[in-house]
Amino acid sequence: MKSTESTPIHDREVWANLPVEDVEQTREFYRELGFKPNEGRNGEHLASFLVGDSDFIVHFFQRDIFEQASGGNAADLTKRNEIMFTISADSKSEVDEWARKAKKAGGSLFNKPAEIQNGWYGCGLADPDGHKWNVFYNGS
Repeated sequence: MKSTESTPIHDREVWANLPVEDVEQTREFYRELGFKPNEGRNGEHLASFLVGDSDFIVHFFQRDIFEQASGGNAADLTKRNEIMFTISADSKSEVDEWARKAKKAGGSLFNKPAEIQNGWYGCGLADPDGHKWNVFYNGS
């Protein structure tokens, strides 16, 4: 019998899959924020982006496709939270710029840019479907 070793989990690719009502609206929102498209992965029912230095993959699937693949209903983000991603910023002005861009692109702010605690400055933004992101700068 041939021995097979599995690849350690820390060497695996991991990505997030989120449901959206309008893939094209989502694609435009994240492009306007400066997210990097995941070339070769985008399509009619999928908007995919690479996020951060490690190119973390975030897939935004048309809601019905997501629900079929997940075997259940997607969360109603007007009533509940599902997950909140966090992005680091290099300055307070960059946090402010994220907030401005998100509102201009059709998103909303659930926390306006502000001093938080212990040298942290940040904001909370949501895309048109309600998926949440924090943007934080630590000036200490």
